[in-house]
Amino acid sequence: MNFLLILIALFSHPDGKDIFRGYDTNKDKFDKFRINEEIIAENVRLVGEEGEPVVIALSAALAIAREKSLDLVEITANQELPVVRIIDYSKFKFDQIKKAKEAKKKQKIVHIKEIKMRPAIDDNDFTHKVNRAKDFLEKGDKVKFTLMFRGREMVHPELGFEVMEKVQEVLKDIGTIEKRPIQEGRNITMYMTPVSK
Repeated sequence: MNFLLILIALFSHPDGKDIFRGYDTNKDKFDKFRINEEIIAENVRLVGEEGEPVVIALSAALAIAREKSLDLVEITANQELPVVRIIDYSKFKFDQIKKAKEAKKKQKIVHIKEIKMRPAIDDNDFTHKVNRAKDFLEKGDKVKFTLMFRGREMVHPELGFEVMEKVQEVLKDIGTIEKRPIQEGRNITMYMTPVSK
């Protein structure tokens, strides 16, 4: 075991917290960049403020970082020469977490909610079902409407399509038709998606 690993073992907290940095390394998903003495290379490609990379010795790059009271951060490791930058690692890490959170917000998972109805639905039940669908659409979810026939109701499928048309009319300002009403066996199904803002 080399000297560096011995030091890490001596000064690391048993539950995974790094005494030097003061945060939980087991839980920190963004601690993926090697910094300062963690970088293993003789020479590195240092990207300066102007963006022009310069090949220098790792020891020289570390000295420059110390002189500026900043950190040497390995940006790209899978190259012949690691690409490094001299930056404030705490601020860099904060920015990385912020960007990840913003990306997660944009990747909202769209759920499909189902509303079940009957062709002979009464006005109160219809209003209740449509209001539920409205809530789903306003939250950004898609809605699947399933109209179910029983027994002799199958003789008049047009009644089911009339209900679907009524749903479309009521929700036209907040939802658009993704899949028009179609009869599948004893059911008529229709999909609506939120209106793009």
